[in-house]
Amino acid sequence: MVGNRARAAIIRSRRIAGLTPEVIAELVAEIGPLWHERHQTTLAARPRRRAVGAGAKHKLVFADRLLATLVHLRHGATHDVLACWFNVDRSTITRAIGEIRPLLAERGCTVAPGQRLRGLADVIDYPGSEGRTGIIDGTEVRVRRPAAGRKDREKFTSGKNKQNAVKSVVVTDAAGRLLFCSPAEPASTADITHARKLGLVKLLADGPAVEIMADAGYQGLGAQTGGRVVTPPHRKFKKNPPEWYEEMHERQRKAHSSRRIRVEHGIGHLKNWRSLACHHGRREHMSDIIQAVAGLLSHQQAATTASGTRR
Repeated sequence: MVGNRARAAIIRSRRIAGLTPEVIAELVAEIGPLWHERHQTTLAARPRRRAVGAGAKHKLVFADRLLATLVHLRHGATHDVLACWFNVDRSTITRAIGEIRPLLAERGCTVAPGQRLRGLADVIDYPGSEGRTGIIDGTEVRVRRPAAGRKDREKFTSGKNKQNAVKSVVVTDAAGRLLFCSPAEPASTADITHARKLGLVKLLADGPAVEIMADAGYQGLGAQTGGRVVTPPHRKFKKNPPEWYEEMHERQRKAHSSRRIRVEHGIGHLKNWRSLACHHGRREHMSDIIQAVAGLLSHQQAATTASGTRR
């Protein structure tokens, strides 16, 4: 178990955990009861010789379990390093991260104090009800290559980067604040296919009149959603275009790009968390990792925006 001074240093420094002390305190108050409830349910579900709560107590209290998970996500620290830091066995750190990470992933993205988006349907309703614009794009995270002889080994190979990766769809608002991060899919999945799997076409066709900015990888969705997905302008003249058309096309392309670039800024903030720069663990955990980091980052963004508004 880490000492009080070391724990205070982790909480106090945003460079270590990636979050301010106020946000960490909110996480402890929110996730602590959920973790305790699940832990008690697990203990009561199996045959026992002693009552629940008997025996040795945890060396790693909940607050330390949360801090270990945050440091692991923020810096990609190995379980061995965290075990030495928190003075526990490596298996204790592995178990703690495996318990806390799904709870973080289930939180969704925070857009304002007390307001949270937990799915793509909530995201479409949020900008639609507020008259705002959403921006969508896909991002890839490198992962280990599947073992030789494994079925569908090549499906993790990215056609863009020629590397083994998984892909997630990210949606931000016009200011670049995170609204949604989808579960991971193999990198061979096309951006437009991934969006269709998530039900984006149906949600936009049946939902409020909302504008979704996208890059050329989503061309075709505009016609399927009544023009609600806006992609870069098509080039009508492929050979010998008039000079006036070139100027107009370039002006339209830059106008679209200058609005859509905000989603790249949001993805850049996500990739500042080292666990999303390159992942060497199990590929099955990537969905939880991506969604947990997105939820944490959006919570910090919302808290920063709220504090700036109060000032």
